[in-house]
Amino acid sequence: MKLLLCLFLLTSFIQAADRAPNVIFILADDLGYTDVACFGSKYYETPNIDKLASQGMKLTRHHHCQNCQPTRAALMTGQYAARTGIYTVGGIGRFEWESRPLRPVDNAENLPLEKVTIAQRMKKAGYATAMFGKWHLGEKGEYHPGQRGFDEAIVTMGKHFDFATQPKVEYPKGEYLADFLTNKAVDFIQRHKDAPFFLYLPHFGVHSPHQAKPELIAKFKDKAGVGGHNNPTYAAMIASVDESVGRVMATLDELKLADDTVLVFSTDNGGVGGYAREGVQGGDITDNAPLRSGKGSLYEGGTRVPLIVRWPGVTKPGSSSDVPTIHVDMFPTFAEIGKATAPEGQPLDGESLVPVFRDAAASLKREAIYQHFPGYLGAGGGTWRTTPVGLIEVGDWKLMEYFEDGRLELYNLKDDIGEQKNLAAEMPEKAKELHAKMLAWRESIKAPMPTKNTPQTSSEPKKKGKGKKKQAE
Repeated sequence: MKLLLCLFLLTSFIQAADRAPNVIFILADDLGYTDVACFGSKYYETPNIDKLASQGMKLTRHHHCQNCQPTRAALMTGQYAARTGIYTVGGIGRFEWESRPLRPVDNAENLPLEKVTIAQRMKKAGYATAMFGKWHLGEKGEYHPGQRGFDEAIVTMGKHFDFATQPKVEYPKGEYLADFLTNKAVDFIQRHKDAPFFLYLPHFGVHSPHQAKPELIAKFKDKAGVGGHNNPTYAAMIASVDESVGRVMATLDELKLADDTVLVFSTDNGGVGGYAREGVQGGDITDNAPLRSGKGSLYEGGTRVPLIVRWPGVTKPGSSSDVPTIHVDMFPTFAEIGKATAPEGQPLDGESLVPVFRDAAASLKREAIYQHFPGYLGAGGGTWRTTPVGLIEVGDWKLMEYFEDGRLELYNLKDDIGEQKNLAAEMPEKAKELHAKMLAWRESIKAPMPTKNTPQTSSEPKKKGKGKKKQAE
């Protein structure tokens, strides 16, 4: 009898050890690099996200795209925008590029159906999969996440109160969107506690319209601002996202799943701020300082985002890594964690970050990370958050090439995190070296380039409210 009991316990132990961990990816929307306390804010309050960082690892040089849709495509496919065809939000007609010297590359508005998502690979590996929140890669028919590898999927964005969902789901009148999504996430975890699950929780918070729960706004109403962090409603929205993280963590603790779960937190792009210093009429709601500019720009304020990973027994509590990482790394990372195989015929542009999770001092095999943006993102008053540009980051060095005139900007991010001193003229050989690497990458990935355009001034008056809508993404 004792022998049988020992064999049973040993078998159970081996099965538990062999089980792949659960994976939860919580993604905020438009949350800036310094919008959480553990990344620098002295005004916003994020006790749960800070606790997560104290229990795991911060990646301080993680990058996403300059706005949300291309980031989401890269996260789901493991491919750069040049392969997915998704560079921005909507068609190229959102901004009056006709007044500029280049015609943008056409932009895909839905994730192409031939692209395999990480959810499909995790599902094939035996995971239960779910997504609740902002998908933004196509909501109808075969483009809906429920048809792209997620067993359960509820899509919603656009409003924080009285929101619509796809498919339609009933909820109590007056419920706040972040709470609704968290309820769905918690319920999913509870129902799938006995087998591996992959949960993607992409919040619409803290994206405009800036709406928050009154009791949270009141909490910040009389609090003194620090720097460009001073808006009580925006602070309350951040607090709701933080509450969501806390509820997920509490659920894992209650179900004794925390030690068997990889919990990741990030945001889709830089915060909406830092524009005034650039002479851009973007409507600052926050500030990404010391980073330059904000959402819609390919300076660090638009692309560098907080990334926190807690993997008990793997990530060292309270650790941080400054290895340059990027959105396309998440697919191979989740695939390695979940023992999922790579999709056939779909090259993965990223590299698994598991070695970094295990050792913050570890280096990756690749030499560089890249961005390619062959379009325009406008702002108010005829100003532009960015014109067509490409970039490469190698170690501490970052080179940007602006396609309209071929201008090069070279920065040493270790010495100049705010990208204030362009070293291209002072260090022409370094600029030439990095530019050659970027050109070679662009050729290898067959990245399309914008074409010449004869600038024209629009004779049609803008529709009322059109400019404001454009700035939403």
